[in-house]
Amino acid sequence: MRYGEGKRGVAALESISLAVEEREFVTIVGPSGCGKSTLLYLVGGFLRPTGGEILLRGRPISGPGRDRGIVFQRYSLFPWLTVAANIAYGLEEQGMGRAERDRVVDDHVRLVHLEGFKDRYPRELSGGMQQRVALAQTLACNPEMLLMDEPFGALDAQTRRILQDELRRIWQRNTKTVLFVTHDVEEAVALGTRIVVMAARPGRIKEVVKRDFDVRDGDEFDANPAFVDLKLRIWRSVKEEVEAARA
Repeated sequence: MRYGEGKRGVAALESISLAVEEREFVTIVGPSGCGKSTLLYLVGGFLRPTGGEILLRGRPISGPGRDRGIVFQRYSLFPWLTVAANIAYGLEEQGMGRAERDRVVDDHVRLVHLEGFKDRYPRELSGGMQQRVALAQTLACNPEMLLMDEPFGALDAQTRRILQDELRRIWQRNTKTVLFVTHDVEEAVALGTRIVVMAARPGRIKEVVKRDFDVRDGDEFDANPAFVDLKLRIWRSVKEEVEAARA
């Protein structure tokens, strides 16, 4: 994948080959500028590859579609709509009837623990609550794949950890395919069943590591030797790429 042409062109991604299994939770981590978000936007259909192809269930991805839902770092909410109306927006666009739409909204308000906030506006919510609404908004449309671009990056550490636990709980309940971009190694290990480490620009897949132990809500990560070992392994791999990018 290249941006621009000729001498001014920049190779963002090169020789990427990655297969994601159905219902898998894959996290992508790497140095800044390695093409993590570019890869996610290619899968989302927001960018077109300048070489090769991207397939979803054997079908080429040619643009955005309902089979893929995306959650951004900045909350993509309509400020003039309430929590319930934000969640219902995509359902209305799909032509879902009022009664069914109300049921789905109520289900997803409960799913992200926002009972009592249906009639609030985004400005009346904390950052963590706004991101819960964004997640519910995406999940309500029932996409086959969930794409997440550093969705917790702007949150404080405590809220971030709480939402990591929430997302893991939701994934275990709904078991959708998730592709999750993060710059945080601990987050990558805590959430991913597989962790993809990307090399410095032009972005390439350096290694793919499978997490072979379970992570549960409320776990003290530093008290788990397996977690600490894997976190250090991934961090060293990312650090090598950060240093290579500076050289």
